[in-house]
Order: sequence, then C-alpha cells, then structure tokens
Amino acid sequence: MRFNTRMVSAVALLGLAACGDGLDVRNQDVPDVARVLFDAASVEQAVAGLGPQLNNIQRQSTSVNTQAKILSEETFATVANFGMAARVANRSLISNELGNDNASGNAAEFNQFHRVQRLAFNAITAYKNLRAGGKAGLVAADENRMRAFAYLIAGQAVGNLSIAFDSVAVGYEGMSTTEIPGFIGASAANAKAMEFLDSAATIAGRTMSTLPNTWISGLTLTQAQFIQLARSYRARIRAAAARTPAERAALPWATIIADATNGITADHLISINGTTGWSAGFDASQIYIPGGWHSVPMSYAGMADTSGAYQAWIATSAGSRRAFLVTTPDKRWPQGSTRGAACTVAASCTGQQTVNNILPAGQYIRNRPPGDDVVAAGSGESFYDHRRYGLGQFNTSVPSNYVDMSKVEIDLLAAEGYIRTGNTAAAVALINVSRLRNGLPAVTSTGVPVGNACVPKLPNGTCGSLLEAMKYEKRMETAFTGYMIWFTDSRGWGDLPRGTAIEWPVPYQEMQARLQPYYNGSKATTAASTYGF
Repeated sequence: MRFNTRMVSAVALLGLAACGDGLDVRNQDVPDVARVLFDAASVEQAVAGLGPQLNNIQRQSTSVNTQAKILSEETFATVANFGMAARVANRSLISNELGNDNASGNAAEFNQFHRVQRLAFNAITAYKNLRAGGKAGLVAADENRMRAFAYLIAGQAVGNLSIAFDSVAVGYEGMSTTEIPGFIGASAANAKAMEFLDSAATIAGRTMSTLPNTWISGLTLTQAQFIQLARSYRARIRAAAARTPAERAALPWATIIADATNGITADHLISINGTTGWSAGFDASQIYIPGGWHSVPMSYAGMADTSGAYQAWIATSAGSRRAFLVTTPDKRWPQGSTRGAACTVAASCTGQQTVNNILPAGQYIRNRPPGDDVVAAGSGESFYDHRRYGLGQFNTSVPSNYVDMSKVEIDLLAAEGYIRTGNTAAAVALINVSRLRNGLPAVTSTGVPVGNACVPKLPNGTCGSLLEAMKYEKRMETAFTGYMIWFTDSRGWGDLPRGTAIEWPVPYQEMQARLQPYYNGSKATTAASTYGF
C-alpha cells in the first residue's frame, strides 16, 4: 500500500490558505514536539514514560489480543463484549466494514502501538537535535540508557504490529514530526522490529546507566539484564511473525536459539495495579469476573487429562460436548477425582474446588464452584478458570506481579529450535525443567511416558512426542502472559482449527484517513489442524 499523495496536497493547500490572512494563529491540532521536548530532562522523562503506554495497550480488553485468545482457544466467553462472542461465532472473517461491531477493538492496538513507536522516535530525534545545537546535557551512560530504552519500546511496538496486522507504518530516528510513513508488509515490519531491538542491545552494550524501577514497573535492570531482555524480546517476536507452518519451519532457528539462550535468566515480572500506573486489564482482571466472561476451553488444555475423558469428549459431536473433569498429575491443575467440597483456605485447597481466587503455590487453574458454571455446550464449556495471579490481581488497589515473559517461555522457544535443528538432547533438558517442577515425569527424545503419566495425551489417545511435550508446556506457562503467544504459536505450529483467521487488516478508520479503500480480513487457515480440528 502507498500513502495517498492527495492527502499531502490537501494539507498543503490548507497551509497555503492559512497564510493568506493577517492572523498568526497556532494550529492546536498539530503537536508541537519542540515545545514539549525542549531539553534533555524533558526528553528523558518522555522516554521513561513509554513503558506503561506500551504495556497497558497490550493488556486492554478491547483489542485484537483479546480476540486472538478466543481464536486460539486460550479462553472462551459467552458474552459479546470485546469481540469475543463474534470470534466464537465466526473465526474466518475479520469484518472491517464501516461501523462493524468490533471496530474499536480492531483499531485500538493498531492506533496505539503506532503512536508509541512515534513517541519513541520523536524523543530520540529531539535529543539528537538538542545535541547538534550543543544542548544535549546527559552524560554518555544516561544518554545510552535513554536511547536504548526508546529502541526497546519501538521494537516491541512495531513487532507487535507485525504479529497481528497485515501492514504496518514504521518510523525511524530523524523522522520529521509531520511525516506520514507508508505501509510495508508484516514480514518487512518484523525485520524492522528486529533492527530496533538489535539497536537497543547494541546501544546498551556501549555503556549504560542502570534502568530505574520506574521505567519498567518495579524492576531495576543492569546493563547486562537489559541486553538479556532485549534479546529475549527479539527471540519471541521473530518467531511470532510466522503465519504458516512452512514459515515457522523456515525461521532462522540458530539465531533464535542464540538470542533465547542469552536471554533472561529469571521471569520478567511487572508490578501492576495500585498506584503503579501499569495494568493487565484482561489477563488478570476481566477474566476473573464470573458469568460467561471466561472459562478454560478443552480443545488443547484437555490434553492434560489421563483418564480418557478428553478422548471421549473429542469423540462426541462438537455441539453436544459438555464439561468434564480433568484427571491429571500436572500440579498446575486442581487435583482429585471429583469436584469435591469447596474450600476457603488456600493452603487446604488440594481438591477440585475453590471459592476464591487464591490457589496453592504453583497451581494455575481452579475448578470453579458449580454455582458459577455457565452452560455453553461445545469446546468452551468447562469446569475450569485460569487463576494463576490470585485475588491480589483482581483487586486493582493491590500492587502485585504479572508475568510479561517467563524464563520457561524463552527456554521452550530455544527447545523448539533445538528440536527443529536436531539437537534433541538439549531440547529434552529444557523441557524437563518445566515438567519436573510441575509433577510430570521426564520426557526422552522419543516423547512422553505412557500410562497415567501420559501428558499430553493427544486427541487420538497417543502420548505426545517430544515436540508435543514442548507445546503443552509452553501453552501452560504462557497462558495469559505476553502478547498473542498462544495465537502466534498455534498459527506457526499448524494447530489452529481450519478456517481460523491468521491476521487482521488495517482498520478502516486508518484507510479512510489515507483516502484508500478499506477491506476485510479474509486470510485464514485452509487445512485441518495438527489434531484434526
């Protein structure tokens, strides 16, 4: 797509007309970047504030991220809000018609991620101009910290856009504040995101002051830790770009492995809620509301079951499937052979039920009280809710930690690379760290043990391969973390059900602003999934 020059002409004509009268009136609709970013301190402050602007966009309920959770069956809902029911009903077509029911959600992240990358480049361009005029003012280590952080944010913003949308407008350092860049394709945009994240790591590697815990909520980062984080984002976003199994297989896995194995060494946690200014609106708040806002669908999560109930559920016609009890050795699930009696003390919640959101340490999923069940025959009806973050997250006045990126996620991305490049021993070692910690027996290069330890147990009743063991662990550990992880993984693995949309179109509002025709998103999977869905 190209930027329509008629828009430039129209703006220019308006400017010429304004010069014709005798009034000198400032156009308040045009941002005056120079007045805001007028010295080194104001530039640094602007960059320091980019973190929550990026984070909160990713977590908001009205978004393509929420829709993607429905399409990948990370969550299920019966309510119509946030495009959830629409994606349950029609997973093939992303309507982009004027005033469509999901217009706000389709446009929200597109607009805001573009805005964030623009703010990042405006800031570092302003500082570049200050320095050229002899007004820089920051010592080298502080300047590098500011510039590296701006590139880290821009890389994530452009990367997230490249993951979700078919076209992206990418900025650059030195760009005029009035320039409107044209669109490039998602693949090219992902490559630009890699450049920006590489710049973040390279700049930080020269010399860099410690990142204060206000720049990333609650987290202080040394130079080395910052570089590790940039490399981890680079590994995640590079892999997430693939739209098909063929594209996933063709990724530069040696590069991804190198970034992942030199990435974060502990979970990347963000302090949210309270007075932090950071939030996780859908992942750790909205889904905690009972009454059809969320349940754990069984198509993929049901592979935890070793009793045969999941295979019986699969054998039932889709419209007649009903909730069933998951019996599994995986400690992330509630244990027991019945739903059991409700318990109110977290330490005693070893059975199937809890009436609050606080689970035993290491348990991610609760079997909800039956009074909160929602009848929705099909893949979405289940007894289970994701509750990894606990009651503190739902209470937005209480600051608590949210997992933006776990070490397990990055380790399992490396494990996938090792599987694809033939180093199964290295993959086994990484996968077993997560399995053993969660009560599952070790896997070998041949896959998952048989018997009651057979997790994942696939729809056809066989025990999973080494690759399937990795996929199961990654799904469990990345549920309601990060950005579109289940969706992009399933898209690249070929696991999305036939006829599932794989990307969103440029929102019609943007196309109209550029005087270009808008279009629907109709690119979807054409083959049955790995599991026959």
